[in-house]
Amino acid sequence: MKVMLELLEQQIENSSLGLPEEMFLFNSQITPMINVDLVIRNDQAHTLLMWREDGIGLLAWHTPGESVRFKERMADWIAAVAETEVGAPVTFIHKPLATNEVMQPSRKVRGYLISLLFDCHSRKRLGQIRKHDRKAVASTGRPYPGNWAWHAQCPDNLIPNHEMCRGFIDGAGH
Repeated sequence: MKVMLELLEQQIENSSLGLPEEMFLFNSQITPMINVDLVIRNDQAHTLLMWREDGIGLLAWHTPGESVRFKERMADWIAAVAETEVGAPVTFIHKPLATNEVMQPSRKVRGYLISLLFDCHSRKRLGQIRKHDRKAVASTGRPYPGNWAWHAQCPDNLIPNHEMCRGFIDGAGH
């Protein structure tokens, strides 16, 4: 067993930069993942949601978020998630709005998450390239994966893992 673990460890260049995909997915089968989820609002109190079609979640809207990396400071990780997923910096309150346990017993990979939900505000105008254009949708009639849109209310088609965000998106939890 020790030799196998040493071989695995040799495959990790720098765990704070993330794990190889196969290792990350395996790790998610044996331990809970800690996730940051961002409720990003604009000056009109609308919430930014992203369209998701990645094979893990359903085809639906979700809040931007990612699993936390080893030895990554929370403030740095929130900034990285906003930049990577949204393409813009955010300000945020350092204390989470909520901490949620998300368990999906039927899912083998990424079936157990501890989600830290953060209240954020967009600091600049978002790039228009990934903005969801309701007039120019894919042939399926839905947004393209990675598209974003501001929402005044929580849409019906929110991924199940983010039902915990519904009250915050609709303003009841704010």
